[in-house]
Amino acid sequence: MTTTRKLGRSGIEVSAIGMGCWAIGGPLWGDGGQPFGWGEVDDDESVRTIHAAIDAGVTLFDTASNYGAGHSERILGRALAGRRDRVVLATKFGNRSDEATRRWIGTDPAPAYAVRSLDESLRRLGTDHVDLFQLHLNDLPVPVALDLVDTLEGLVTEGKIRAYGWSTDHPDSAEAFAKAGPHCTAIQHDQSVLADNAAMLAVCEAHDLAALNRGPLAMGLLTGAQRTAGRDDVRGVAPEWLVWFTDGRPTPEWAARVEQIRAALTADGRTLAQGALGWLLARSPRTIPIPGARTVAQAEENFATLTLGPLPAQAYAEVERLLADLRPTPVV
Repeated sequence: MTTTRKLGRSGIEVSAIGMGCWAIGGPLWGDGGQPFGWGEVDDDESVRTIHAAIDAGVTLFDTASNYGAGHSERILGRALAGRRDRVVLATKFGNRSDEATRRWIGTDPAPAYAVRSLDESLRRLGTDHVDLFQLHLNDLPVPVALDLVDTLEGLVTEGKIRAYGWSTDHPDSAEAFAKAGPHCTAIQHDQSVLADNAAMLAVCEAHDLAALNRGPLAMGLLTGAQRTAGRDDVRGVAPEWLVWFTDGRPTPEWAARVEQIRAALTADGRTLAQGALGWLLARSPRTIPIPGARTVAQAEENFATLTLGPLPAQAYAEVERLLADLRPTPVV
């Protein structure tokens, strides 16, 4: 069974499932007290979780400069001390945050800020390079994004990054970025069994890009978790784009949708989360889901899917039958 995939046209080999590191960043606050994190975390458990992911075969770790105002990068750097050569590191830039106050303080798409942000990320991660450097502004106008390409190509030449990409749900934006930069190799976009973005996958296929799937477990909805998210958790005060949760609980219509497909996703003995990740592996050879994990148990469950592999064809077809015309239009 193939447990690795190529990171697009970079040719970098990564595990077919990566670990998303947003949740281990801890609290981050936006305007008006809007939480942008997942609540308080146990840093020692986060380190153990990262080690468990590596033990399960994970080689790709995805973080961002503003996850916990840099805390995610610091914890990832701590966990990877002595293990850096075993992993592929991806981080993001474009959002500004204050580490002291744990507050989001706006965005900056300027090339000069990209360079400064990378240097800060490298210090926190304790490394001299990142393998994938991603623009983290979903709705940035394409001409502004293209102004970054020469700078990003320069960072490749310097050896500070190996490749770059864009975290965006807009297929047109992704295509323009891919055409402009030879070292653009990945697009990170919302993708799950509940929210398919066929147009983006088509762009990735056409331009030999990896499709990094954020939200592969619909922010926890596809784990079957029932705990009410607190007011310091983004799901507890869900912004408009986060349709899966309402007041910290699964949104009833989406919880019902999960129950519709539960049997198909778990037909071969998988857990619900493993079935959802297996569906993504079966969806396209371009997909690389990056579920988060905050505990060793979550890591062991999620990343066992590397061994289980793609959802069997019959189960995949049954999921598609059950969900026909019921998925939401991707948020753009």
